[in-house]
Amino acid sequence: MARFLCLAFALLGAAPALARGPAELPAGESGTVIEVVDGDTVILSTGTEVRMVGIQAPKLPLGRRGFEPWPLSEEARATLQALVRGRTFTVHFGGQRTDRHGRALAHLLAQDGTWLQGEMLRLGMARVYSFDDNRALVAEMLELERSARAGRFGIWSHPFYRILGPDDAGTRIGTFQVVEGTIVDAALLRGTVYLNFGADWRTDFTVSIGRRAMAPFRAAGLEPETWNGRQVRVRGWLDQRNGPMIEVTHPEQIELLDDRGQDDD
Repeated sequence: MARFLCLAFALLGAAPALARGPAELPAGESGTVIEVVDGDTVILSTGTEVRMVGIQAPKLPLGRRGFEPWPLSEEARATLQALVRGRTFTVHFGGQRTDRHGRALAHLLAQDGTWLQGEMLRLGMARVYSFDDNRALVAEMLELERSARAGRFGIWSHPFYRILGPDDAGTRIGTFQVVEGTIVDAALLRGTVYLNFGADWRTDFTVSIGRRAMAPFRAAGLEPETWNGRQVRVRGWLDQRNGPMIEVTHPEQIELLDDRGQDDD
């Protein structure tokens, strides 16, 4: 753990300037952090528990029977503890404001400009984990994640968090993963787009984009049914439907790698 904490402290204050940040989002209450639950959840002095929206840090058991802690989960919590110490934070909302557990879904911005989500991503202690009802600042967060992965910081130095290829997806059913590959066939069938990463859709990795989810793609001028041969990175929960599948609900789940000209890995 000491090695990761030294890295965190060494990189503090080196955050790059971003085009947009949480200060532009609607603000709520302010307070200090009185408890760090895990690497992406804190409790403020106001009593509000905040699930830091847009990221997923390595998970701790937190009382769940039989739950094995993810690698670097203690390091992630310790990094967050170092980041919040001595700072007052304001919650900023970019979409749905609470979850079913009553936690605030918010970005946390300190008076000195520290954006907690951005720092955890930059230090490699979390990865981007977005939802269709909470899409603010995902592009900025993906950029920070890419930089951390290129530097092999934090979780990106551990094989547990490696980006999977399409042939590996079937080994991680029931987990949140990032999968990268080339689309072999893209098709629009009865309102749903299927992105197939192999010759046999019954067994190979597939991405599905349902009729309702297609609306934000169209609004962004994206036509995934035309993406034959495109190299993409997709993130989401792996399910078993014929072969392994990720159901995409919003465009930010898919990165078009060939659009960027050169990938980070």
